[in-house]
Amino acid sequence: MNIRSLLLGTGAAIALVPAAAMAERGDSGHVNLIYYQAPSIMNPYLSSGTKDLEASSLVIEPLIRFNPAGEMLPWLITEIPTVENGGISEDLTEVTYKLKPGVKWSDGSDLTAEDVVFTGSYCMNPEGGCAQLARFEGIKSIEAVDPMTVKITFAEPKAYPYLAFASYESPILQKAQFENCTGAAAPSCSEQNFNPIGTGAFKVDEFRPNDVISLSANENYRDPALPHFATMTLKGGGDAAAAARSVLETGEFDYAWNTQLAPEVLEEMLKGGKGEAIQAFGSLVERIEINMTDPSSSLPEGERATAKHPHPFLTDIKVRQALSMAIDRQLLSDIGYGAAGQPTCNLVPAPEAYASETNTGCIAQDIEGAKALLEEAGWTVGSDGVREKDGMKLNILYQTSTNAVRQDFQSVIKQWWQEIGVNAELKNVDGSVYFGGDPGSPDTFQKFYADVEMYANNFSGTDPEQYLAMYTCNKAPRPETGWQGENINRYCDPAYDALVVELGKTSDLEKRGEIAKKMNDMLTKDSMVILPLVYRGTASAKAKTLGGVEINAWDSQLWNVADWFREK
Repeated sequence: MNIRSLLLGTGAAIALVPAAAMAERGDSGHVNLIYYQAPSIMNPYLSSGTKDLEASSLVIEPLIRFNPAGEMLPWLITEIPTVENGGISEDLTEVTYKLKPGVKWSDGSDLTAEDVVFTGSYCMNPEGGCAQLARFEGIKSIEAVDPMTVKITFAEPKAYPYLAFASYESPILQKAQFENCTGAAAPSCSEQNFNPIGTGAFKVDEFRPNDVISLSANENYRDPALPHFATMTLKGGGDAAAAARSVLETGEFDYAWNTQLAPEVLEEMLKGGKGEAIQAFGSLVERIEINMTDPSSSLPEGERATAKHPHPFLTDIKVRQALSMAIDRQLLSDIGYGAAGQPTCNLVPAPEAYASETNTGCIAQDIEGAKALLEEAGWTVGSDGVREKDGMKLNILYQTSTNAVRQDFQSVIKQWWQEIGVNAELKNVDGSVYFGGDPGSPDTFQKFYADVEMYANNFSGTDPEQYLAMYTCNKAPRPETGWQGENINRYCDPAYDALVVELGKTSDLEKRGEIAKKMNDMLTKDSMVILPLVYRGTASAKAKTLGGVEINAWDSQLWNVADWFREK
C-alpha cells in the first residue's frame, strides 16, 4: 500500500469535528489552568518549548488538527485535500486548501488566504530563525489562488503534504498584525509575540511572560455557543508536584499540564479525591542529546556551541557509545514512570510502522563494556578517577529542566558515568527559561551551553517525517537564526539530509517505514548523538468537575478547549 492510495478519500483517516452541545457561550464561568513550565511567548515559530506551543494554541489555530486517535480534522478548512477530491495534484507536487467561510480573527476581520501565505513566508524567511522550519521542508511556493484558496507547490512530489499549517506547531498568523515583524525583526516584536490576534476560542487579555496569562472568550469565534468558559487563567511556575497537588488535593486549579511525577507520588495525591490523572501514549521520548559542538565559555560569544568549534571529546563516537552503555534504562523507567513508561532505544517509538524493531541494543546496561570501550579508545583513568587523553579529561556538564523525576535521573546517571570514569556536573534550569526561546538567555535548550542535555518532545500526527527532518545540517540553532532551530545537537551528515528528501517523495508506506527506521537508527545506535531513555505517556491532571477534556498525545492537549465545560 502507498500514501497516494490513502489520499484517495476515506483512507486518509479524516475525522469530523463533533457537534457542539446545546449551550451558551461563557455559561461555565471561569477556568484555571496551571503549567509549571510557564509560557514565555505566544508565538510557536519563535519557540520549540511545548509549554509555549500549548499556550498559543488557545488563541491561534492551524488549518489541520489531529484528534486523540491521530486522525486529521479539517479545522480552518472545508475538507482534507486528497487526490480524489482534487485537493492534491495527480503528480503529488501541489496541495490546495479551501478555507472555511466566515472564520474571523478576534478583531473581527476575515481570515483569508493572504494570512496563510504570509505565515509560510514568515517561517521560511532566510533572514530570520524559525523553530518550525522542518514543517516547510521541500516547499517551492505558497500562493493565494483567491481570497479563500491557498495552493502549496513542492519542489518534488510530496507523499505526505500535511506538514505546513498542521497541528499546534504550525498555526496561522494574522498578516496585518505581523507583517512588520519578519526576518531578523521577528524576536523584537513583543506586542505581537505576547498578544497574537487569533481565530481560536480565546483571546489574550494580559500576558506576563514566565508568570500568568489572562484570557477571555473570543466574541468572534465561529461557533456562537462556544467556548463554554467565559474567562481563563493560565498560571505558570512552581514544579510538577505543586501543579498536580493544586488539582488533585486542594482543588485550586482545574487542569495541570505535564504531571511528570514518580508513580508513588501521584498515587498518594490521588487520595485527595479532587481530581483525576489522565494520560495518553503518542511519541514522547525522554532522551539525552549530545552536543557535537564545543560549549566552552572560553570561546567568543557567538562562536561557542556552533559548528565553528567541534566538541573536543564528544565527537569521539566511542565516548558517546560508552555513555549510553553505562545507563540502565529499565531502572530509569521504573523509578520515573512505572506503568506509564518503558525503556527505549528509539527516537521514534511509534506508530509501529515507523518504529525500528531491531534497535534494542541499548536496553541492557553494560558498565564493564563501557569501561573497555573507553580503554580501547585511549581514555585512561587518572589519579582523580576521571579518564583523560592527551591532557583532556572527561568532565561533562549535564543540564536539564527543573523537575524531580529529571533530577532523579541526573543523579543516578551521574553515578553510572562515574563508575566508568566520566565526571558529570549537574545543572537544572527552570523550565520556563530552559524551554523558552529568548535568544539573550544562556540557559535555553536550543543554545545548548552544556555538553549533554535531557528533555522530551514528540511529533504531531502519526507521520514522523517532520520530526526526522529536524536534524538536517541547516537547522542547527546559531546566532544567525536568533538561536532558533530544531537540530539541537548540531548533528550534520549529508547522507542523512539526502534521506530527508527521499522520505519526502516516497509514497509507498512500507518503504517510508524503512527510510524512517534507517534515519532513526542513524541518529541513535549508529551515531549515538541522541540517547533515548524512556518512551513515556503524555500525562496531566484534571478536576472531577471539568468536563469535555480529551487528552491528546498527537496535538495540543488544549486542542478541544472550546468544548470544555463545568460539570453541574
